[in-house]
Amino acid sequence: MLKQQLQLKLSQKLSPQQIQLMKLIQLPTLAFEERLKQEIEENPALEHGREELENDDLFEPQEEEWEDRESDTLDMESYLTDDDIPDYKTTSSNYPEESKDHQVPYAAETTFHQHLISQLGTFDINESTFLIAEYLIGSLDEGGYLRRPEEDLIDDMAFHMNLMVEKEQFEEALKIIHQLDPAGVGARDISECLVLQLERQTTSPANELAKAVIQDSFELFSKKHFEKILSKHKTDQALLKEALHKIEKLNPRPGASFAGQNKTTTYIVPDFTIRVEDDVIEVLLNGRNAPELHVSKSYQELIRTYQDGKSTKEQKDTVQFVKQKLDAAKWFIDAIKQRQNTLLITMNAIVNHQKDYFLSGDEQDLKPMILKDIAEAIQMDISTVSRVANSKYADTPYGTKLLKSFFSDAMTNAEGETVSTRQIKSLVKELIETEDKSSPLTDDQIGVALKEKGYKVARRTVAKYREQLELPVARLRRSL
Repeated sequence: MLKQQLQLKLSQKLSPQQIQLMKLIQLPTLAFEERLKQEIEENPALEHGREELENDDLFEPQEEEWEDRESDTLDMESYLTDDDIPDYKTTSSNYPEESKDHQVPYAAETTFHQHLISQLGTFDINESTFLIAEYLIGSLDEGGYLRRPEEDLIDDMAFHMNLMVEKEQFEEALKIIHQLDPAGVGARDISECLVLQLERQTTSPANELAKAVIQDSFELFSKKHFEKILSKHKTDQALLKEALHKIEKLNPRPGASFAGQNKTTTYIVPDFTIRVEDDVIEVLLNGRNAPELHVSKSYQELIRTYQDGKSTKEQKDTVQFVKQKLDAAKWFIDAIKQRQNTLLITMNAIVNHQKDYFLSGDEQDLKPMILKDIAEAIQMDISTVSRVANSKYADTPYGTKLLKSFFSDAMTNAEGETVSTRQIKSLVKELIETEDKSSPLTDDQIGVALKEKGYKVARRTVAKYREQLELPVARLRRSL
């Protein structure tokens, strides 16, 4: 049975302009510059740089009466009055000087594979061995390992290079690769990689024991079962400690130093500068976030031409296009101003809330602070604060910090005081750094130690904080 029903519903939707403004607020400095460049390229009515003022009469309202024009005639006065000019031509002094070089450089060093192939020329080998070695180098991953099975590599060389390779030839070429720098390159697993590095070191009892541990007891070594290693290799603790020290100094990823070559170098450009002088905190917005933009005078001249002449259909079509571009240019300039205002208001609220930290630089002085606290202080939506905090950096006297790092949850200690969870993390880190490495603290023991200091923290919470600090479990922190 079909039934019709009338329902009233109240909903709130963002306009396209509001959505674009939110996207602008979220952009960090470098991405904002790219967005600005794109807008200038797409909208000829928007120009970058300081506007010349010698022809200000263009902006004075005309005396011509428009009442006699048709009802659909556009109101051109709004594009010619001087009400909008000052905002476009003023530059706040609240932006520090920045370098004019905004280009992101590219790394141009030799790649990992090029580095290895260049070394092949120093070996006296025949052409087929060279081709096999060259192919194997091209098959190494970024860590320097040869992960693919030998049979698959031999089949690929036969299919792609029409090169029939015997197993002995394959092993000969691989031994050549094992002699290349960095040591350990071309290994098929981590055990072989570490042994290849140990073989290049001076022979000693500790070196031989280290190779034996890697080759015969790697699982025991990875799980830190030192007593079983001592029993299996019939050695003493002092020699094993020396051997483990040698292993710890080896590089498990010999190709890692070349990883990421010839890719865009990532730079962090701070969006704010925080200066502290005589207990006075000053918040500055990066000058790159305050571009000088103005509406193109040539487009204003097009409006003047239409105003002074008779309106034909072609002129009306042209003016409609001009009006659209002028509207977009004016909105974009206003949106940038709103973005600058939002960033400064938010950063000032953060600084006011964390004033003790910015004066001392001690993370222990960071107060509990969540997005809602700042949103209420500046009377904006939490989503707006989140967009600012998640992607913006501040250059402080204590280093470049992500705004998000100033936020933390709160908990209550035994004395009823509200403290930041960052303090708990600092205590966890301090306990682990000062523990006896021969018998490291478990998460339960850390929880007990925190309770003695007045912080009641569950074991699972300790584990969460430890993982956030990127610290391993107690078993993996153990050493002789």
